[in-house]
Amino acid sequence: MEQRLQKYIAACGIASRRKAEEMILSGRVSVNGRVVTGLGTKVDDCADEVRLDGGIIRPVDKLTYVMLNKPEGYVTSASDPQGRPTVMELVKDIAQRLVPVGRLDYNTSGLLLLTNDGDLVFRLTHPRHEIEKTYAAKLRGRLTPEAIREFKSGVFIDGVKTAPAKIKALKYEENPRGPADGNASGATSVRIVIREGRNRQIRKMCEAIGHPVLFLKRVGTGEVYLGELKRGEWRFLTGEEVRYLKGL
Repeated sequence: MEQRLQKYIAACGIASRRKAEEMILSGRVSVNGRVVTGLGTKVDDCADEVRLDGGIIRPVDKLTYVMLNKPEGYVTSASDPQGRPTVMELVKDIAQRLVPVGRLDYNTSGLLLLTNDGDLVFRLTHPRHEIEKTYAAKLRGRLTPEAIREFKSGVFIDGVKTAPAKIKALKYEENPRGPADGNASGATSVRIVIREGRNRQIRKMCEAIGHPVLFLKRVGTGEVYLGELKRGEWRFLTGEEVRYLKGL
């Protein structure tokens, strides 16, 4: 069956379709011995030989879907030039080659999906799909109604205004226990929901309203939640969760 080259690469569990397009454009992919750089290239998964960086790639036989409770201090990538630990070390017991669905900052913990289903990675990370992500956070200071309204309506970060978001103040603590940062003004625990996935978005939004993040943890993607999964542990997604995510 013929299909676009970037979709074929995604079906091999190598990367999302967007990343696959970057690989093609950079000349890393060859079809039947010839380097191709056209995104409109089609291949026959039964007849054509596709190579990435010289190695033959083939569609995966078994699709695997995993949820990881990422701890702080891990990089969301396969490797890190600075030698920091990566999330792949936490799922090394899984035989299939998985890729993270999106990213979590080095200092952010919580729900991270990993899979070898390139189509699902594409659907969950493409900006037009606007999948809701839910976070539990602790912000410096007492959150005011004005700050809440500003956050909800969108703020300017990196010169571009964010889309409207949700934030709910849950509890204020005068002397919270947490990261040692000398916050004499206390802290507010909040629940945040965003649809975008810009670099360090929540941290930058909270800084923009004058309440920097002290703690940040993703607890949900759409209606798939972290639940009681312990820090650093992983589990396979249920069939119901997989069907739900594919339907988003």
